[in-house]
Amino acid sequence: MAEREINVGVIGYGLGGRVFHAPFVNAVSGLRLAAIMQRKGDEAAKAYPSVRIARSVEDLLDDKSIELVVVSTPNATHFELATQALEAGKNVVIDKPFAASSEQALQLGQLAASKGLLVVPFHNRRWDGDFLTVKKLIAEGVLGRLVTFESHFDRFRPIPREGTWKEAENPANGMLFDLGPHLVDQVLGLFGAPDAITASVRSDRDQTAIEDAFDITLHYPGTNGKGMLAHCSASYLACDNAPRFLLHGTCGSFRKYGLDPQEPALVGGAKVPAMDSKEVWLEENSARWGVLTVAPYPADPATLVIREEKTEPGDYRGFYANVRDAILGKAPLAVTPQDGYRVIRLLELARESSTKSCTLPVRL
Repeated sequence: MAEREINVGVIGYGLGGRVFHAPFVNAVSGLRLAAIMQRKGDEAAKAYPSVRIARSVEDLLDDKSIELVVVSTPNATHFELATQALEAGKNVVIDKPFAASSEQALQLGQLAASKGLLVVPFHNRRWDGDFLTVKKLIAEGVLGRLVTFESHFDRFRPIPREGTWKEAENPANGMLFDLGPHLVDQVLGLFGAPDAITASVRSDRDQTAIEDAFDITLHYPGTNGKGMLAHCSASYLACDNAPRFLLHGTCGSFRKYGLDPQEPALVGGAKVPAMDSKEVWLEENSARWGVLTVAPYPADPATLVIREEKTEPGDYRGFYANVRDAILGKAPLAVTPQDGYRVIRLLELARESSTKSCTLPVRL
């Protein structure tokens, strides 16, 4: 149990605040969902009748009891609102993207450090069950020396949605800064910074104001001249989705389809149990487990062992439990401002690589 309760205020109650933040803050012992800023509507009040509803950012930030603020608003507003919260003496979690530019990301980290506060990128996909499964397999070395790593996050939306900021022309909007942070952060978490980057960032739909597709290849040197390529791809024109993860190594392969079930479960009305309860939050149905194929005898490559690999349980509560412990001085941050900066810088380099049609060196 936590030593004391930390009051949390969530700014924004769209999909992010409603699905990814409020339910998990509310479920973590030691955190208290104290306020939600929703400018209009009563959805937050109905979902959390005991939580104070603020109608402005200033109203929420004026509450001196709130120690942690979650920024879950349109991408282009993240830097300004996070700065405002830090200046008000609050620790801050920022939904992805951490900032609209690497310069903004650096400024946020510096401001937080100067005030003795935390500013944390919400890279929740490190707590996806499929990613945790991949991480375990790599750590166990069952694939041998990894040669290629593929990560896809595809959707099918051939006609832009009307009336949403996500489809509005802005460098902070679009797929690169929407899904790119998830994919790039996972690769950095597994393998660290690459040596180089090659990318194609596109607007593939017939009508679109945003970047709606990308392919990013991160080059890793490996050892003895035997490197590895990590591919990150996303598209709004993927009617038949690619594998979520596909890994090839010298001893075998792993293939996994489908996304982590936490988001669709919450959209469908599931409730997140308290973290200190014995109730299991969510386990993936066995029909969606990945397939591990290994060659136990490399000299006999036709002899293969194929088995389903149980998906590790994903749990976004772990992100907020770590933030709680970091505020209390009991643990280091699992996701740091430097992580947020590195992700945004790589996305900027991806744009530059695409524009110049070339491979660029990476220095983070």
